[in-house]
Amino acid sequence: MERYDAIAAIAEFAAAVRAFDRLKSDLAGPRTAVLAHHELEALIETQGREVLRLLFQGHLDLRARLERERMDRPPTAADGLVRPYRETGHHRALACVFGTVTVERCAWRQKGLSAVRPADAELSLPAGRHSYGLHRLVVREAIRGSYDQAKAAIEDRCGKVLGKRQAERLAAEAARDIDAFYRQRIPLPATADTLLVLQVDGKGIVMRPEALWPATFKAHLTARRTMRTRLAPGEKPHRKRMATLACVFDADPAPRRPHDVIAPPDGRSRTRPPRPGPVAVAKWLPGSVAHPPEHTIAAAFEQAEARDPGHHRTWVVPVDGARHQLDLIHAEAARRRVSGQVLLDIVHVSEYLWTAAHAFHRPGTVEAETWVAAHLTAILHGQAARAATEITAQAEQCRLRGAKREAVDACTGYLTGHLEQLGYDTALAAGWPIATGAIEGACRHLIGDRLDITGARWGLTGAEAILKLRALHDNDNLDQYWTSHLAQEHERLYPNSDQHNYRLTA
Repeated sequence: MERYDAIAAIAEFAAAVRAFDRLKSDLAGPRTAVLAHHELEALIETQGREVLRLLFQGHLDLRARLERERMDRPPTAADGLVRPYRETGHHRALACVFGTVTVERCAWRQKGLSAVRPADAELSLPAGRHSYGLHRLVVREAIRGSYDQAKAAIEDRCGKVLGKRQAERLAAEAARDIDAFYRQRIPLPATADTLLVLQVDGKGIVMRPEALWPATFKAHLTARRTMRTRLAPGEKPHRKRMATLACVFDADPAPRRPHDVIAPPDGRSRTRPPRPGPVAVAKWLPGSVAHPPEHTIAAAFEQAEARDPGHHRTWVVPVDGARHQLDLIHAEAARRRVSGQVLLDIVHVSEYLWTAAHAFHRPGTVEAETWVAAHLTAILHGQAARAATEITAQAEQCRLRGAKREAVDACTGYLTGHLEQLGYDTALAAGWPIATGAIEGACRHLIGDRLDITGARWGLTGAEAILKLRALHDNDNLDQYWTSHLAQEHERLYPNSDQHNYRLTA
């Protein structure tokens, strides 16, 4: 049998050997002696890829020959019925990272029943034309840039093995098991002193009309524009669907003072550098554009409860002040009987203060900066109500009217409306985070850098897949997920196949 295998291998790999000999002869011949190094690289890449493709083809042909000449027992299919009649010569194309190869295998049949092809299960062939190696390459490239860029990068490496629409379909198929993958993962435990931080934010994605929420789509159809060529001030195109992202991470407490967050009006002392804030570790990002915000918020709370089942740790929830978001967070916390420390993002507070400062002082002046620093320092000391009262009194004294008074009222209304979330004195003393930098950065990175590129208009399935795959990659879970995903794919396609010789090739 060993001699037979060796003889068969010589026959099946003859084409690969000839291709390698041609490449070797070309490199040793006079034609390549005058080529520059980059021309040699191109020659070796092109012909070398063909050698690899022929090696792959030779191995498949060898297995096909062995299957034809092997006397196997008739297989039993997933329905429990035997297929007693064998047919040889069934072929299918498989596009892989080396090019396109042909897979030959036997089919076992019974009248009135679907055919069974055992070699498909042994090779764990995909349902479609493209190999799992190509699937993975599509995922890697599609989460980096546009599908056109992904297609071009894959063609440079693999040749013309897929089109843009096929790349979109493969990316969507690759994301189908992400939710199940995270439901099975158990987070690493942390000490009771470690903070558990949750952050939530949303960002709009430009969608095709059929992918919009029904209310947005209706507004898109019924909107009347003042001008034909552009939007007038205050008009909205109604082209976006809101994606919701969440962020869950652990952090050690880092106590600070207000002057560690913002320099006082007279400047910082040079003798003591500002203390750093808490550092995020074990960060996990879920997100969705297909589901409503409460779905993502529930997923974040589920992850947090998995990290702290007994609710022994301090839960800190920095928010940006959006009322709908706050209501959903409070509702989910109440449903799970969690007592979290909700804090308003200090950066959002400072933006309101800067807008109000420009009602009293010219933009870009030292007086405006000093005004903001004084009031923000008071707020960081837990005196937000006093700051709002002083700002209102100053507006009355200056007799502000019109847009300037509206800016001041917006600032004071923001402060007085969120007094419960402005306990920065307690937060700083306890070492809690008081900003939403992690989730703000995630929105820019996961959505802005890929889903919000110029000219992109998304379908719902494609946007959801890319968002989840980018979050998976950012969580550094892509390799583990891919092994799990291939196992799930094999189970779906070959539920009762013999797996004792099956090995995942992730």
